[in-house]
Amino acid sequence: MSVYSALRPLLFRLSAESAHHAGMRAGRIGQRLGPITRGLFRPRLSEADRTALRSRVMGLEFECPVGIAAGLDKNAELIPLWNQIGAGFCEVGSVSARPSDGNPKPRAFRLPDDGALINRMGLNNHGAERVARRIGDLRRPKGFPIGINIAKTHDPSILGQAGIDDFVESTRHLLPHGDFVVINVSCPNTAEGKTFEDPEALAPLVRAVATERDRQAALPGRSSVPLLVKLSPPPAVDFDTGPVDELIALSLECGAAGFVATNTASDRQGLQTAPAKLASIGKGGLSGRPVRERSLALVKHLRRRLEGSAPIIGVGGIDSVESAYDRVVSGADLIEIYTGLVFEGPGLVGKIAKGLVKAAQADGFESVAAAVGSRV
Repeated sequence: MSVYSALRPLLFRLSAESAHHAGMRAGRIGQRLGPITRGLFRPRLSEADRTALRSRVMGLEFECPVGIAAGLDKNAELIPLWNQIGAGFCEVGSVSARPSDGNPKPRAFRLPDDGALINRMGLNNHGAERVARRIGDLRRPKGFPIGINIAKTHDPSILGQAGIDDFVESTRHLLPHGDFVVINVSCPNTAEGKTFEDPEALAPLVRAVATERDRQAALPGRSSVPLLVKLSPPPAVDFDTGPVDELIALSLECGAAGFVATNTASDRQGLQTAPAKLASIGKGGLSGRPVRERSLALVKHLRRRLEGSAPIIGVGGIDSVESAYDRVVSGADLIEIYTGLVFEGPGLVGKIAKGLVKAAQADGFESVAAAVGSRV
């Protein structure tokens, strides 16, 4: 039995958010005890395994294609820990221009029967300036890319152009500290709840963030940082690709380099959890196993549409070697996990990393990168 398996029943007696805070506190202790943490959780890999896991994506070198998804480390407090447990990169955030306490509690819920979470955290974070200082002061793990997920400040009065300006302000503070930046376009942009995934809103947003990126890239000693757009899951596995294709084309035309697929889902499709419990929970973004197939379908479509010309990070319901390898062979250059860690623990990172090597080699590939998109 793993350490986490023994602790999970105790953690699950706590509310989802209380357990998360307990995990964060343990993580802060763990990253100060680096050798012990690495001994407990970091996978033991041969040199051949390490070679098979390495890849070059977005002009960046990744020691492992398994990363930590946005939402887990909102304020960039555990970056050394993610490296210590064997992840190849992390995506911190979402971070907004202004600090936010988020929505009233309770706002995070576990669905054990579905291997899922529902959250309506409300983008609680320390704000772009404070997070930028924290990353800037960090002794960064060598060879460990850091992605920064940016979103609009959780304030309904910030609409339209003000919302775009809010994103640009975050970009100004955070871009110097990230190896890539992910634009979270799922945040409401209007009083009626439209998001930046509306084509009319998406184009000026990506263009504005890209303009700030280009301004900073022109400064002495600086280089251009890749921008990725994070998309929502499609409504079904078989979905109308027209609207997605429009978003893809607009994003690339306006300066994005690639995509993260996918964010949480607002619906409650295919859940085993009792309807009465779901009704008591109310609104929130659904993550984990129930969004797996839809996220996978979007990755496949992106791969077919882009033909390998732009990077894809796959996220959503990845909680096993099988679900991770499915995402790779469907076209994801990199994968991220979050909800799977809640249910399986930090050892999941190493389990997936070792499993990806075996799965790729069983299919006749010398590396995991060589298997990307092989079943599309």
